[in-house]
Amino acid sequence: MLRAAAAAATAFPARFAAVPAGAAAEEMRSPLLRVFGSLRGGRSSVMGRRARFCSSFSGSDSEAAAAAAADAKAEDAVVAEGEAEGKASSAIVSTNPRPEDFLSVIALPLPHRPLFPGFYMPIYVKDQKLLQALIENRKRSAPYAGAFLVKDEEGTDPSIVASPDSSDNKTIDSLKGKELLKRLHEVGTLAQITSIQGDQVVLLGHRRLRITEMVEEDPLTVKVDHLKENAYNKDDDVIKATSFEVISTLREVLKTSSLWKDHVQTYIQHVGDFNYPRLADFGAAISGANKLLCQEVLEELDVDKRLKLTLELVKKDMEISKLQQAIAKAIEEKISGDQRRYLLNEQLKAIKKELGLETDDKTALSEKFRERIEAKKDKCPPHVLQVIEEELTKLQLLEASSSEFNVTRNYLDWLTVLPWGNYSNENFDVHHAQQILDEDHYGLSDVKERILEFIAVGKLRGTSQGKIICLSGPPGVGKTSIGRSIARALNRQFYRFSVGGLADVAEIKGHRRTYVGAMPGKMVQCLKSVGTANPLVLIDEIDKLGRGHSGDPASALLELLDPEQNINFLDHYLDVPIDLSKVLFVCTANVIDTIPNPLLDRMEIISIAGYITDEKMHIARDYLEKNTREACGIKPEQVEVTDAALLGLIENYCREAGVRNLQKQIEKIYRKIALQLVRQGVSNEPALEAVIVTASEEPTDGGSATNVKDEKLNDPAVKDPEEAKESSLKETLVTEPALSTDTLSTPEGNKDTDGVKEEAADKAVKKVLIDLSNLDDFVGKPVFHAERIYEQTPVGVVMGLAWTSMGGSTLYIETTKVEEGEGKGALVMTGQLGEVMKESAQIAHTVSRAILRDREPDNQFFANSKLHLHVPAGATPKDGPSAGCTMITSMLSLAMGKHARKDLAMTGEVTLTGRILPIGGVKEKAIAARRSSIKMIIFPAANKRDFDELAPNVKEGLDVHFVDTYNEIYKLAFQNETETS
Repeated sequence: MLRAAAAAATAFPARFAAVPAGAAAEEMRSPLLRVFGSLRGGRSSVMGRRARFCSSFSGSDSEAAAAAAADAKAEDAVVAEGEAEGKASSAIVSTNPRPEDFLSVIALPLPHRPLFPGFYMPIYVKDQKLLQALIENRKRSAPYAGAFLVKDEEGTDPSIVASPDSSDNKTIDSLKGKELLKRLHEVGTLAQITSIQGDQVVLLGHRRLRITEMVEEDPLTVKVDHLKENAYNKDDDVIKATSFEVISTLREVLKTSSLWKDHVQTYIQHVGDFNYPRLADFGAAISGANKLLCQEVLEELDVDKRLKLTLELVKKDMEISKLQQAIAKAIEEKISGDQRRYLLNEQLKAIKKELGLETDDKTALSEKFRERIEAKKDKCPPHVLQVIEEELTKLQLLEASSSEFNVTRNYLDWLTVLPWGNYSNENFDVHHAQQILDEDHYGLSDVKERILEFIAVGKLRGTSQGKIICLSGPPGVGKTSIGRSIARALNRQFYRFSVGGLADVAEIKGHRRTYVGAMPGKMVQCLKSVGTANPLVLIDEIDKLGRGHSGDPASALLELLDPEQNINFLDHYLDVPIDLSKVLFVCTANVIDTIPNPLLDRMEIISIAGYITDEKMHIARDYLEKNTREACGIKPEQVEVTDAALLGLIENYCREAGVRNLQKQIEKIYRKIALQLVRQGVSNEPALEAVIVTASEEPTDGGSATNVKDEKLNDPAVKDPEEAKESSLKETLVTEPALSTDTLSTPEGNKDTDGVKEEAADKAVKKVLIDLSNLDDFVGKPVFHAERIYEQTPVGVVMGLAWTSMGGSTLYIETTKVEEGEGKGALVMTGQLGEVMKESAQIAHTVSRAILRDREPDNQFFANSKLHLHVPAGATPKDGPSAGCTMITSMLSLAMGKHARKDLAMTGEVTLTGRILPIGGVKEKAIAARRSSIKMIIFPAANKRDFDELAPNVKEGLDVHFVDTYNEIYKLAFQNETETS
């Protein structure tokens, strides 16, 4: 608020200051003055009292405060100057020469608002030459200048207020001469220079001027004409009515604005002749209008028109005042008295809303949803766009506090965030895919080949959808990581979710929106997460689906995984069809027997049998050991794990098909090594780098020897092969010096190098060697023992091949005679056999009797002997038909007293007529045979193709025979019985 001004006698001519109290009272009887006088609330007007008054030239509080402070300085300067010169305390400025005598004045640019007669305005003059000219004029008793408003540059908005240090202000300060004259309005104000403090000049407006021509360029001096108002009739009804309306409007505004009240009271105290022109100037000067409208009032010489222009400005201020009252009233109705902080926030929000800077919550939400869908409007299906428009309309009609509003908002959020029609570019380069699969996985050549075939078909078709891949195999063989590698090879986004134990259909199909906390299904969440409509979705553990009171998730997956149906997949929450035909689904399962047949029918099975010993060795050496060593913070030179140790770890501790348990055992080893190193005081934290001595320096002999020794240690080419060989054969720990002291290139640092050597030797790091001899110290006693417990299988014992969820294994079928007597033929079975395996044993007993009768008619062994058939590892449940031929061979070996081949293992289902039926798990059983050093394997002839498709490293060294009948097995099993006996 600008209330500061100089003393009354300084502000106006002497005739105003000399008016006696009686004359002032007489003037107050004027209609205009009585109106304003009634607004002062009975405060007495003392003409002799000092007061300040100044116009608000920028409309901002900061500029008002600056002007007030400047005015205060101006008053103090005037009073001080008056006291110094011995003048009267009234500080009356001499008007000799008079203002109307100045026909040539210095032009001062006003950047913000024009100066009206009777008002103060402080300005800052940066041009030192101009400032000096003003000071000289004031000393010569000619303290007058012309104040002219600066025009806006073309293309700028006059309603926008620039910062004080903006480029526009800098441009104005740099303008000179004709360039500055072009930027000034022709009509300005003759201003009296009341004070100059530094670069601040305080001006007081006197009368209107018009520029006629330029006199001097620097500082800009112009010739001016003094303007007077046009003649008017003070008794004209129109002028009276307009002035009364201006006064009435001012009264309305003054009721709510204390700032305007101070303006009126101060102005009335110092203005004697308060007429219609002054009323117009007063209203325009204190209004908050922009500078162009105020300049229009300044340029208007017709009193009637000037009053009308002023009336428009004060009317606008009155509307702003009413709006302010309305905002305050609306806010007060919403809040209580003790919520001051909330009140301020709401007021700010309401003001921003009126200014168009911020919209309400519902409008902002609608705009956000529309912006989201606008980018994908061309790709979004029409039925989805229609639903979004309907929901947006519904959102505008709902109250923000209602529960239905939140439901609709969340629904729109899901609808608009989905990647409608947004697809990632697929990469069908099989060479690129081969490289990625080889980087991520060792071995599994048959699986990689099948994946490459799938990608090649996709390249020819141009798309890879239409197939649902199911990766089946034991735990730890890399099913999930293979799915991730496929996504990387195809350049698709990857998303994984597990359905193991899932018993709620809503996890797949979503909840209805009527439920509290409803959410879409996993597929909709997947699309939102990956941001594309063609990701690779890995459905893990699909063989472990549950079934609860909330429905059957396996049945819900039928629609999701059927390429003919998922083009219009309907989620219960969204309730609009979604096209999932471009999504590539990859499922994982340990066994496929528990997968429902309708679901299994929609999948293409890729079996991952596991890894053989050689593959496990490569994986452990190239992947697992390296990653585990880095994770434990151990350096390669601090530990050595031999191949024998890794082989013993695989054979005796980690015999399962996968490598997950192998990784756990390697981590266990390295954890113990880390503890051992820390107990020795080893720290692998970064140490300070040693300063290398340059060739120009002359180190001592000891220093030279140390440098040579260090070079030999750091250069692998210098290492003696014989020493390396000896160190690898030793079970003792090899030591390598590791200097931890800083070598300084100073005389003190180069002497006593023998002490440094001794200190380095004391702090030598012991290299930990893990071999087969000390492996059990790190991982404990072996878990598995050799599956082959007989060098030569006894009579009645034959090795079979079995498949388990952990891979393949070998097992012995043992048959012995319990009791012998005429007519006592019977069969007893033990070993926790399942129903199918018990039936296989009965079939084997029958077939054995038939074969023995054909080959040895006189042998009554089965008729007169009670047999006991046992399958070892009785604590392990066993079931399946593939042990039939092994049971027959075991019974015939006992009946005929012949040994079966010691390097033979067999598998196959047998019928009552002796036919051999195909079995499953060919790769697992072949791997188990290699692990037990079996040379000859007997498979059913129907499994020949399965064996031929195996990788060469699995088939290497195996003598495999494929048979159709048991007679062929008999010849192979007992052909060398004479030699072995």
